[in-house]
Amino acid sequence: MRTVKLSAIFLVCACGLLISGCESELQDLRIQNDTQRERIAELESELQVSTLQLEQYKRRLGDARGKSNIEVETLQQTIAALEEDIAKKKDLIASMQQRLLYGGATLPVELSTMLEDFAKEHDMVTYDLSRGIVKFESDLLFEKGSDKVASTAVEAVKLLCEILNSEEAERFDIIIAGHTDDIPVLKPSTREKHPTNWHLSAHRAISVLDIMAKNNVESGRMSIRGFGEYRPIVENKPNKKGNPQNRRVEIYIVTKGI
Repeated sequence: MRTVKLSAIFLVCACGLLISGCESELQDLRIQNDTQRERIAELESELQVSTLQLEQYKRRLGDARGKSNIEVETLQQTIAALEEDIAKKKDLIASMQQRLLYGGATLPVELSTMLEDFAKEHDMVTYDLSRGIVKFESDLLFEKGSDKVASTAVEAVKLLCEILNSEEAERFDIIIAGHTDDIPVLKPSTREKHPTNWHLSAHRAISVLDIMAKNNVESGRMSIRGFGEYRPIVENKPNKKGNPQNRRVEIYIVTKGI
């Protein structure tokens, strides 16, 4: 009897330590996020100042036309340096916001290896090791102008579910994000169901979520986002001609509770 009691006490203590550890980990994550937000705010303030300075120097350059070559050259160098600084700040802010939005999860080596192998086996899939993103090309994943997952792609999503249901992945949540290019939804039959690219991107993300739910990925781990045409990864062609690379579904594997 004494052994049973001691075992029970040990189990309660162990559970308490585990809960305490999880709470501590979440608290650390919140602190990191707050620090990240403060840094983003600082960078955005610096960006505003640099942008104003750039406008001032450009006006000065316009006024300096016809004056000494040295003055013009100095202004041009200052403008080039400011433009480079602004570009770097914008990239840094975007990167920090992305990590803040999606948790910046560092995936275990075993899970990352499985995802890399999965991507290598499927032409429609790429895997971003640094950000924990599995990316599907929408042109291969969906029928054109539709949110129906192509039959050739369903099997790939099912195989991904096996990885997401593994012991290595079970402590991570999943965000499914749909993206389109800037070609507007024009076909009347398509617009009835997907009035805008926002709708189409969100509906496509939901279609992938539905397959995952049917393949035993816990519903409480999953969420969707639809970004429409507003998060391109490459420049779209002029006059709303789009770009296939921007038509994609991204699956983020993130820290639980983010």
